Amino acid sequence: MQKLYTPARMVVIFIIMALILTVYVSALYNVQVYQPRLHADEQSHGRIITRTSTIAAARGNIYDRNGVLLASGRPSYDIRLDWWALRGMPEANDVVLELINATLDEGLTYNDTFPVTRGAPFEYLTNMTSTQRNRLNTYFEYHGINPEIDVSELLAWFHNHYRIHYTIGILDARLIIGVRYELEIRAIIGSITPYVFSADISTDFVSYLAERNLTGVFIETSYAREYHTVHAPHLLGYIGRMTAEEYEVYKERGYPMDALVGKIGTEFAFEEILHGSEGQRIVQLNEEGTVFRDEVTKEPEPGQHIYLTLDLDLQIASEHALRSQIETINHQRQEANATRDDDDEELELITGGAVVVTNVNTGEILAAASYPTFNLLTLSQDWPMLNTDPNFPMFNRATQATYAPGSTFKMVTALAGLRNISFLSRYFPIDDTGRFTKYEDVGFVATCWLYNSQGVGHREVNLVQALACSCNYYFLQVSDWLAGGHAANAADMLAEAAMEFGLGIKTGLEIPEAAGRLALPEVKALLKPTEGWYNADVLLAGFGQGENRFTPVQLANYAATIGNGGTLYSLSFLRRVVSADFTEPIFENEPRILNQIEETDFISYIQEGMVAVSTGPGGTGRPVFLNYPITVAAKTGTVQIEGRSMNNGIFVCYAPANNPEIAISVVVEKGGSGSQIMAIARMIFDHYFITESTFLAVPYGQMIP
Repeated sequence: MQKLYTPARMVVIFIIMALILTVYVSALYNVQVYQPRLHADEQSHGRIITRTSTIAAARGNIYDRNGVLLASGRPSYDIRLDWWALRGMPEANDVVLELINATLDEGLTYNDTFPVTRGAPFEYLTNMTSTQRNRLNTYFEYHGINPEIDVSELLAWFHNHYRIHYTIGILDARLIIGVRYELEIRAIIGSITPYVFSADISTDFVSYLAERNLTGVFIETSYAREYHTVHAPHLLGYIGRMTAEEYEVYKERGYPMDALVGKIGTEFAFEEILHGSEGQRIVQLNEEGTVFRDEVTKEPEPGQHIYLTLDLDLQIASEHALRSQIETINHQRQEANATRDDDDEELELITGGAVVVTNVNTGEILAAASYPTFNLLTLSQDWPMLNTDPNFPMFNRATQATYAPGSTFKMVTALAGLRNISFLSRYFPIDDTGRFTKYEDVGFVATCWLYNSQGVGHREVNLVQALACSCNYYFLQVSDWLAGGHAANAADMLAEAAMEFGLGIKTGLEIPEAAGRLALPEVKALLKPTEGWYNADVLLAGFGQGENRFTPVQLANYAATIGNGGTLYSLSFLRRVVSADFTEPIFENEPRILNQIEETDFISYIQEGMVAVSTGPGGTGRPVFLNYPITVAAKTGTVQIEGRSMNNGIFVCYAPANNPEIAISVVVEKGGSGSQIMAIARMIFDHYFITESTFLAVPYGQMIP
């Protein structure tokens, strides 16, 4: 008889029973243990809010060429508010008001760009920016508010919208509205920078806020930029939160919406070198604001450090020379105006100027000063005043302002003439009669400056003598010979020579610069479309009074190109880059040649003429540089400005003349003749050539021993 329960069958039965029991126990555990715990977590946490935030990277330092620290970063703390944590809280207004009062009591400022005045009588800001206007219009459109709504009606609407209790005073209500508006507009637009309530707060205030544990208020680490000098603000620049427009550019480079970026100067030019890479943190919290997850998912990477070509000592000397001479001239004019007769014309005051110092043999910018200037250390406090100053102190005149060159252009005319006029030479004489009357029948007569003051011309002068005494007649005649009946061709000849000297083209600088313009028929057609191009335009350009407009950095490079024998270098502010830990060189800048003028003999004639400006009989720079211990090659310039009684003063030079090291350009708006501003260049030379074995710098007017 066959057995019902064999050993094999018994094993199978036990396996099946074990599997059934395992499934049953697992199901029972899930129902009675796991699910209750899960629901308990959900009940304790409620809705989970996940915030992803950036961790700021340490921004790279900026040094001058000698290793002097100009800008650095230090750890700091920012206060941020979370819209999602605050929006559903009944006590949100109390939290916001407490935070505002605590911040103000601490002596700190906070960000409130709601375009309504904070004090009664309430009204829209008269100086509302385009960003504020666009955001307000977006807010109105989102909520269906009439854009013509009266301010009092708008504030009443906000009272209701944000459920501000009637017991809260109107001034406090306005403060609450400002902060809650900042939060809500970001939620509406969704693409503008997250709201930083207050930046760079003290550690004591951090501790206070930690003790208060205000819901929706978060402290995040950041880096505050510190500037260690009040000098060179236009060159150093500053940083700030990205605008919506900037984010459209920087998001392609992986920047988060709340990144700090360079706005002007080297902070802007070398942004990607200095910036580093932000880290990332994920924070999870419940609706009550309790954080139960705080995890760094990406560590930040610090930026690299840069060394500029700038010499801070020389920069300080250049700024001092420019400012002191302008103030001296303005003081003299104010005194003259105070004692003038009623019939005498009031003397205009100088409104601005610039100085640039370059290394003749490398193209490095050693100093660049713009006047008036501003203070990076007090920029936020001074911002409203700076933006309304009619003299535009934040405008970098050294790189972005363009000026007619005046007689400093005559070296360009000399080169073009020597190249294209077969009989013109270093010694070829031209008889200056004082008045150039060839085109008198068509209404064009030009005069030499000497004729205007003394009624006579310079008589016979050659190229070197003409440069020395700045003879207008000589260069009018050369320009007319260039034209030879074809004014457009002559304009091309002058423009070609100018560009070979670096005029009318960008210099290669890393920071924003103007290209300037050249006196050409097509340029005049754009500026004055109803006028043609005539020989007179060439003649005016030939002695520096035409449509040419150049920047001070171009003029300095122009002088440097003459000084080094005809090599045009690309200008630069960047000397080298090193890694964040200073262990690895990343980049070392090398001089870059843009052009080489082949006619070195022509350049030598021009050099001789510029030396004669400072030392020769009748030289326009002789009063300042004749007995100077170092031979200076120079050229003065005076530019007549239509509608002004005072001319612009222009001066270019390099030294030592026999072995040039630095070139300088000086431009002073309404400065008068170039000779009046030569003292600025001399003070800079005084500083640069100081050594223990030679001489010490002394005030202008005293001779160096």
